[in-house]
Amino acid sequence: MKDNRFPIRLTGFALAAALLLGLAGCGAKSNGTAAGTTEVTMDSSASAPQESAGSGSSAPLISPEATAESSRKIVYTASVEMESTDYDTTRQGILDAVEAAGAYLESSYQYGNAQDANRSAQYTVRVPVENYASLLTSLGETGNVLSQSESTDDITSNYIDVEARLTALEAQRDRLNQLADQAETTADLLEIESQLSDVQYQIESYTGQLRAMQDQVTYSTVDIYLSEVATLTPTGVTFADRLAEAFFGGWRAFASLVQNVFLAVVYLMPLILVAAVIIVLCVLAGRRRARTHPRRPRPGPPSPPAPGAGPEATYTVPTDEAPAETPAPGRENQPPKSSGPKY
Repeated sequence: MKDNRFPIRLTGFALAAALLLGLAGCGAKSNGTAAGTTEVTMDSSASAPQESAGSGSSAPLISPEATAESSRKIVYTASVEMESTDYDTTRQGILDAVEAAGAYLESSYQYGNAQDANRSAQYTVRVPVENYASLLTSLGETGNVLSQSESTDDITSNYIDVEARLTALEAQRDRLNQLADQAETTADLLEIESQLSDVQYQIESYTGQLRAMQDQVTYSTVDIYLSEVATLTPTGVTFADRLAEAFFGGWRAFASLVQNVFLAVVYLMPLILVAAVIIVLCVLAGRRRARTHPRRPRPGPPSPPAPGAGPEATYTVPTDEAPAETPAPGRENQPPKSSGPKY
C-alpha cells in the first residue's frame, strides 16, 4: 500500500500544477477582454448623451438594439420624472404600461392625499431588455414627462472573469473526485474531501454572482416618479408668464400661510381654553384673598423735626453786629433826634 501512495501524490501534484497554469491563462484572457470592454464603453457613452427628454415625450435615449451583441453583457437603467393633473388616470396608465411590457414592480411607494392634491408615487420596475424602449415610449403617453435620464453599464469583463473562474473550479472538483476514488488511506481521503468542500463553496459563490449579473442584463431597471399638480409645468414661457406665475404663486403661498395659521390656532384651541380657565381662576383667587386679608400699611421712615424745634433750636449763631437798641415805652412814634448842628 505504501508503494501506491507515491504515484497518487505525484498525480495530485501534477493536477495542481496544471490547474495553476489554467488559472493563469484565464487571467490573461480576462485582462485582454477588459481592455476591449473599456473602449466599447467609451464609444457607447459618447454616442448616448445623458440629456433630459422634452415635456410630454419619453422616447428612449439609448436603444438596446443599437448595442446588442451576443458577447456583450450590458445593464440598462433609466429614471423618468412625471407630473399629472389627473393623478388616478396617470397612475393606472403607468401600471397598464408596465403590465403590457411584461415587466414587474420591484418596489413601490405612495404618499399624500387626494384632499390636498399633493399625492406622489415612486415605482421601481424591472422590464425585459427587449421591451425596455417600448416601456419608455408608453410612459411618455400617460403623463407630462419633466425629465428622463438613462445609463448603461458594461459588465462583460466581470462576467467573463467569474465564468472562467467557475469553469476552472468545476474542473478542479472533477479531478478531486477522481483522486478521492483512488485514495487508499483515510488521511488522503480526508484531505481530498477538505479541498472538495472549499472548492464547492467557491463554486456556489461564483454561481450566485453569475446569476445576479445575468438577471441585471436580462431585466433592465426603470425608476418612475409621479407627482400630482394643479397645473402642468409650462414649456417655453415668456417673462410675462413667469411674472404672472410668480405673483399668483406668492398669493397662493400667502393664502396657504393664513390657512395654516388658522388651522394651528384651531389645533391649539383646547390648550388655549384650559390655559385661559387657569388664569381666570388664579386672578379670582387673588382678588378674594385681597378682600379677606387686606394688607397692613408698613411703617414709614421717621419725619424730620419742624424748624425751631429740637436740640438745634437752642443753639445761637454768634454775630459781630451790635444788638439793636430797644426804644423806651412811649417813644416808639417819636422821630429820631438829629445829632448835627442846627442852623
